[in-house]
Amino acid sequence: MIEKSKSIISAANEKMESAVMFLEEDLKTYRAGKANPSVFNGVMVNYYGSPTPLNQVASINVPDAKTMLIQPWEKSLIPTIEKAIMDANLGFTPQNNGEHIRINIPPLTEDRRKELVKKSKAAGENAKISIRNARRDGIEALKKAQKDGMPEDMVKDSEGLIQKDVDGFNKKVDELLAAKEKEILTV
Repeated sequence: MIEKSKSIISAANEKMESAVMFLEEDLKTYRAGKANPSVFNGVMVNYYGSPTPLNQVASINVPDAKTMLIQPWEKSLIPTIEKAIMDANLGFTPQNNGEHIRINIPPLTEDRRKELVKKSKAAGENAKISIRNARRDGIEALKKAQKDGMPEDMVKDSEGLIQKDVDGFNKKVDELLAAKEKEILTV
């Protein structure tokens, strides 16, 4: 019974952890006025007929805080990469010189900053919903195990452990959001 309880807690914990990791990766793609290659994580390039992530067909360098340099492995990909960046609607205007694509990072407007903060808070709320769903699934599994013979006090203790995990992960989400909001609002 103890093993069953531990496996239920562990499964809930893994779901919560993956929700926080997803949020972390998602927040990296938000452009906060500084050059960051991870803003291109969602950009897909048509590479010989199949959509391929930009970072698999080119190297992305950051020579300074306001510039990114994209160097395609094949020069024939430059127009395709430019089109993919424009289609991704990231707010960048790519410029090429025949060798590589230069992207100058425009400063964020006040409205865009507020919009990004709102978007990050929405992503944080989605992460918290995923965490609560993991708690609900864990508690339902514990209730089912109780019907199958698990002692009630073990179920209560396990519920307490799951709730403790929920509190910890919610705190981590709040910390991630506070850090991202500070980064976005810093001019």
